[in-house]
Amino acid sequence: MTGLQGTRSKNVIARSPQATKQSALQKVKREMNCDFDSIIDRRGSGCIKWDFMSKYFQADDLVPMWVADMDFKAPPEVVAAVNRVAEHGIYGYAGVPSSYYEAVIGWMEKRHGWKIEKDWMVPSPGVVPALHMLVRTFSETGDQVVVQTPVYYPFFEAIKLNGREIFENPLRKDDSGYYMDLAGLEAKITPRTKMIILCNPHNPISRVWQEQELRKLGQLCLSKNILVVADEIHGDIVYSGHKHVPFASLCEEFAAGSVTCTAASKTFNLPGLQTSNIIITDPELRTRFKDNLRNCGFPSAGMFGLAATEAAYRYGEPWLSGLLEYLEGNIAYLEAFAAENLPGLWVAPPQGSYLLWMDFRDCGLPAEKLGNFVREHARVALEPGFIFGTGGDGFERMNIACPRSQLAEAMERIAKVVRSLRSAG
Repeated sequence: MTGLQGTRSKNVIARSPQATKQSALQKVKREMNCDFDSIIDRRGSGCIKWDFMSKYFQADDLVPMWVADMDFKAPPEVVAAVNRVAEHGIYGYAGVPSSYYEAVIGWMEKRHGWKIEKDWMVPSPGVVPALHMLVRTFSETGDQVVVQTPVYYPFFEAIKLNGREIFENPLRKDDSGYYMDLAGLEAKITPRTKMIILCNPHNPISRVWQEQELRKLGQLCLSKNILVVADEIHGDIVYSGHKHVPFASLCEEFAAGSVTCTAASKTFNLPGLQTSNIIITDPELRTRFKDNLRNCGFPSAGMFGLAATEAAYRYGEPWLSGLLEYLEGNIAYLEAFAAENLPGLWVAPPQGSYLLWMDFRDCGLPAEKLGNFVREHARVALEPGFIFGTGGDGFERMNIACPRSQLAEAMERIAKVVRSLRSAG
């Protein structure tokens, strides 16, 4: 195991020994006493990932590599901010302080070069609830909403449960990875096509869309009067050699014809605090959205989430640098282990997010029962690919935001099953 952990794969840009010695991860450990290798027992905390496996997998003795939250503590400054709120002892209705807006605005400009304004921001309790409300606000019953599959499956619910039609435009795939099928999309657009939900970076395939790809999509949507709803919740988790480009940052026309959904939740492991920021530059669109939120009694974010998000954006950048380096190490470990022990396994080249998209079809596992086979025999909880829509059969999504020892245990279990199956065959 030790040799593999130090190996860098072709998908991860190697750093020099001197740079590694002065790495952000070591800096974080020294200054913040934050160790991503530490095992934190989450059982009994009420988290879905560990405490509710039996509900979803009919077993609770699996290695949980599924739900998209991390098995790492949030940055110490975030924990301290939440503790300050808790210790006050009065948990009344919360307003959004100006310092919160300043922190979000500062983060977006420093991290992504995107200058946003306070008036553009609509705080809300989570990106997924906001997606449901965006579908309700900017489309009518029977309208088509485009998704590029395989894609984050709650998109389907946001469309279907609100009486709209799911318009699948599957991504194309070659040996280098996935890309958008814009020619196919243009050919299939109808007068009922009103919206596209863009996942940027894309979950589950780990693609960070490049500027030229986004520009082509944006021009197509402008020409067809299709609103772009950009889910950019994974935008801060981007690996060496790649850059997240906010769709709305490309030009005023794209900004005016789009809505951007952001949050600190994936970046700093805060999803349970239910806080997001929906950014809408066009005043008419923003008014329509806010009016619909009000009409439906939609709450704003709570005081704990507001405090945590502000602290994360103000003080969390060194922690994030350490996290990204640790995740790249996990990717390098997994790729090296798979090359040696799981020939035939294809992993979509990781560019962003801590979710890996793994093709098991050439590993010798029974494709028609792949998900159950991995869970029942390897005792590893992965997310089955078919739930992500067209193009997901034979794939599994793995969450690598965990201590490396946990990742190693999961990979060893999977490899053992594959070896035994091949020996038997």
